[in-house]
Amino acid sequence: MNKFKVFLIVLVLISFKSFACLNGETKYLKNGERVYIDFRGLVPHGHNFTISDFPKLITELDRLYKKTKDIDYLSDKGYVLIVQKKYEEALKLYLYIEKIEPNRYSTASNIGTLYELTGENQKAYNWIKKSIEINPESHHGSEWLHLKILEAKIKDIKNVSGDFLTNNSFGKEAIPKTNLSNKQLKQFAQSLYFQVNERMSFIKPEDHIISVLLFELGNAVKIIGENQNAIQIYKKAKEYGFKDKIIDKRLNSHNEIRAGYGKIENQKKSESINNNKKLIFGFIISIIGGVVFIGLILFYAKSKNLKNT
Repeated sequence: MNKFKVFLIVLVLISFKSFACLNGETKYLKNGERVYIDFRGLVPHGHNFTISDFPKLITELDRLYKKTKDIDYLSDKGYVLIVQKKYEEALKLYLYIEKIEPNRYSTASNIGTLYELTGENQKAYNWIKKSIEINPESHHGSEWLHLKILEAKIKDIKNVSGDFLTNNSFGKEAIPKTNLSNKQLKQFAQSLYFQVNERMSFIKPEDHIISVLLFELGNAVKIIGENQNAIQIYKKAKEYGFKDKIIDKRLNSHNEIRAGYGKIENQKKSESINNNKKLIFGFIISIIGGVVFIGLILFYAKSKNLKNT
């Protein structure tokens, strides 16, 4: 294989890697194994997990930990157990990690998540709060929303509202409104996306809290101007069990706006056709008028010549 072909192959591989990274958030383990790659944009689908051989991966992480004593390998093993939904086993492992090397952010965060998944919400709240204290910017600064979700569960609030979970309201009209700045709205949408996408990876429909968060995300995305994405998110909210009729108002308002745009476009097309017809008619009249004028001039000239002769 010549040098030019090698260069092309390397270039293609680099380009592919760059594209993969741009496609969405990607999680890699310490040993280089890719766990998931998410879809790009603000429409949550849950993580697209890419692990194919769990037993082999667990064995590899155990081997690397024994060889290096690097806690990251042990922590990654715990995450793989979570992906497999082996929550009790993962919890025991993370509690062991906390004992031998306390105050690691990933340990506190995963213990909190595991307690939530097993229904011990107060313990989950305490551990998530601890994880935020260790790393305030964790999970793209969205963990404040995680605490609100846990607060609602601890208080056992039935049919919890979006206002309570997000400390924000988009109103009750057909078109959502906000006092948030553009920057604040985008950050708000990112926080909602992260928390919802994470939950959708492990919790299938129906789930009231996820449905509410999806609805609020749809409102934010609609105001941002991504109307088609907002429709997808609203539909996911209904799939997860969002019952309030306001969601139909929001969906119908988009259809009405789109229909209105269609009418305007049709009216513009009709006006354009009529204007073109007028131009063509005017052009024809001008040509006829010109021909008649030239004919009159020629007739006059011919008549004058005949008189002179």
